[in-house]
Amino acid sequence: MPITQLLERNAQEYPHDIALVEINPEIKERRRVTWKEYELMEPNPLEHYRREITWSVFDEKANRFANLLLSRGIKKDDKVGILLMNCLEWLPIYFGILKTGALAVPLNFRYASDEIQYCLDLADVDILVFGPEFIGRVEEIAEEISKNRLLFYVGENCPSFAEDYNSLSANCSSRKPDIEIRDEDNAAIYFSSGTTGFPKAILHNHISLMHAARVEQNHHGQTKEDVFLCIPPLYHTGAKMHWFGSLISGGKAVLLKGTKPEFILDAISKERCTIVWLLVPWAQDILDALDRGDVKLSDYHLDQLRLMHIGAQPVPPSLIKRWMAYFPHHKYDTNYGLSESIGPGCVHLGVDNLHKVGAIGVPGYGWEVKIVGEDGQPVVRGQVGELCVKGPGVMTCYYKNPEATAEILKGDWLYTGDMAMQDEDGFIFLVDRKKDVIISGGENIYPVQIEDFIRTHAAVKDVAVIGLPDKRLGEITAAIIELKEGYECSEEEMNEFCLKLPRYKRPKKVIFADIPRNPTGKIEKPKLRKMYGAEWLVAEQNKS
Repeated sequence: MPITQLLERNAQEYPHDIALVEINPEIKERRRVTWKEYELMEPNPLEHYRREITWSVFDEKANRFANLLLSRGIKKDDKVGILLMNCLEWLPIYFGILKTGALAVPLNFRYASDEIQYCLDLADVDILVFGPEFIGRVEEIAEEISKNRLLFYVGENCPSFAEDYNSLSANCSSRKPDIEIRDEDNAAIYFSSGTTGFPKAILHNHISLMHAARVEQNHHGQTKEDVFLCIPPLYHTGAKMHWFGSLISGGKAVLLKGTKPEFILDAISKERCTIVWLLVPWAQDILDALDRGDVKLSDYHLDQLRLMHIGAQPVPPSLIKRWMAYFPHHKYDTNYGLSESIGPGCVHLGVDNLHKVGAIGVPGYGWEVKIVGEDGQPVVRGQVGELCVKGPGVMTCYYKNPEATAEILKGDWLYTGDMAMQDEDGFIFLVDRKKDVIISGGENIYPVQIEDFIRTHAAVKDVAVIGLPDKRLGEITAAIIELKEGYECSEEEMNEFCLKLPRYKRPKKVIFADIPRNPTGKIEKPKLRKMYGAEWLVAEQNKS
């Protein structure tokens, strides 16, 4: 069944129960954060406020927007873009689009004007819905993009080049549109994260979305009583698909703006959250704050919190060891997935497999996996190869890009581009991105292995290992290291620490600097390679 029916069921069965809460913690900023500085957080608001909606109001808002779209000529297979920060309007707008039979097209909030225009054109977007944080960027391209599409603005003080979503939708019918939605119908276009190149448009149908909901509920056992804390941006598949666990169970979810440890712990405490999905840096920040005494667990009500899970990037085992020392009664899960496989869950650790922390886990609910060599044949267990997944959540294709589709989709199998190995118990360990393999003197070096080791150093907050050009070896390993606040470490000290590694794995260069990450927590290695003169490294080697 299409996922829109879950919303309609909840509105009927739990009309007066809270579906969504939006929380903006109070923060006193000395300066406003510009959009170019957005990393793992959305801009913190200037004032604290809390909003909530019930399931019936949620469904009503979705219906009103759907009817607004229909009144403007939107039909099945048309596309509607969403360019919003996390807010209470985000999900009703998303479901309103789905109720028309059109495709929802979420956009990354860090896109510059030219990237916004590129994605709108690539996905053939007919209507763009945007919020106040994007007025400047949209205004730069408004004349061009409004020639063939409508612009709806969500917020106060609607700019002259757009139409007011609030007033227009309020005057539309709250009745469900009479549109038949089939499982096989196209549902959404997502864009690749861009860590390995310019975004590609990823097409999914309603089968994918519904499977994501079933996977999430199967893995984490959400019930009506669970309260899910969602912090990452909703435009990304991960945040939304984890929220689908609340949708399928009819439970409450909390959208938190702000990622400071005290904000997260306060939201868990006051909203009685039972499940939280964290990115690695946020979990590290919480642990560091606890270690320093900046926050104290005794100041919060956390007994109801039963599950913490992490995804979007490799998880250092040392991090989970530290977490369990503070939260020994928590369940824990690692979630692995790609936007091409409808986000998280095609592989997951499993809440009862804490003894295997370090692995991404086993095949998720309804998924199959294999690890293959360069010849496409499965490798011997214990050997490194490319991870492939198969299941109902695999994308339909890269929209309007058959060449790229053919590279990653081979039959029913999705080739992830991630290098992995499977141990004797069947657990899969991520080794690295296929493109991130460093070949130094003919030796294959996988950065994740070095990164995991360096992260165990007490002074290290974050680390990224990349290859830098070397005339003799072709490439050498360089460790870009971000230190914890208040800690010091010299290159000599780090080199001595790395003596515990095999010689070929020891970084040949140590650089102390900040680690750039995208909004979903992934290290932006192409940016690092460009910063340190390693862009197009292989091409340059081929020239020499």
